[in-house]
Amino acid sequence: MTEQQVRIALPSKGRMEIETLEFLAGCGLRVDKRNPRQYTATMPDLPGVLVLFQRARDIPVSVAAGDVDLGITGYDALAETIGGEADAIVTIHDALRYGDCALVVAVPDDWDEVITARDLAASARRRPLRVATKYPNLVSRFLQQAGADSVRVVLADGALESAPTVGYADFIADITSTGTTLRENRLRPLEDGVILTSQAILIGNRAALSDRDEVLHVARKMLEFIEAHLRARGQYMIFANMRGESAEAVAARVFSQPDLGGLQGPTVAQMITRQGAGNWWAINLVTSADRLYDAIQQIRAIDGSGVVVTPVTYIFEELPERYQRLLAALNREENPR
Repeated sequence: MTEQQVRIALPSKGRMEIETLEFLAGCGLRVDKRNPRQYTATMPDLPGVLVLFQRARDIPVSVAAGDVDLGITGYDALAETIGGEADAIVTIHDALRYGDCALVVAVPDDWDEVITARDLAASARRRPLRVATKYPNLVSRFLQQAGADSVRVVLADGALESAPTVGYADFIADITSTGTTLRENRLRPLEDGVILTSQAILIGNRAALSDRDEVLHVARKMLEFIEAHLRARGQYMIFANMRGESAEAVAARVFSQPDLGGLQGPTVAQMITRQGAGNWWAINLVTSADRLYDAIQQIRAIDGSGVVVTPVTYIFEELPERYQRLLAALNREENPR
């Protein structure tokens, strides 16, 4: 069967676009977008992949419809837009560790009597209330569960924080990362007003992943690099020289220091000098950023010298668990590539 072009959708604007492009570049999956106004691009490390830029909220719909094969978006967009078509989408990676935010219900600061969702429901029984939001499905479900069915949901876009001041809504339900914008507009979240928490996720069209080997191959390669990069975040490789009678003796000195062994233990190799093999050994190990200074001090304490430190870009281990789960969800065997 002739391979088709694999299409992946990425967010088209704002913080989500910037963070997605930076994240993929860090994973070794750089997106070549030569013109900031263009809505297509390529990924040099994934030949045959066409990148399409769309609004984050439109990406789940495009993936479900099969218009694109893969997509990166926020979990909030997936939860809001996909209902009965949920089976058409497979979540390939549910925690890309950026784009963190929460969808919250926020009311004016001077609503002293409204602290919880139950208070909001009681207030809605006394007077008509309107909520402005970009997430009508999620918000309507939350209000129903809170017993505030009478609240009218007003679909709005743009800066929702002004809605109570302008007058087209009484309170809002919107995405927030730090809460700063809410506070600046004299709004505060309900104590139990978090509807959901969200971060960036990688999704795919189930039929495309099931039926087209090239789509599954791209998904696997992306997963491999993403997992290896996330595993390596905050990790450093340390190289040092050390005298010793044998590799075992050097390793014993390393292990004599608490938590100095690295991920799987140190690598110890004999150094060859101009005079031939002597009693010098090279060690290398991986440690986390929060232990880096202590690790260097411990190496010095056991007579290590010439210490070199470099950031770790990738840590590849076994076949990613998420890829194995993907195969199980698709009821597919290992990709033969």
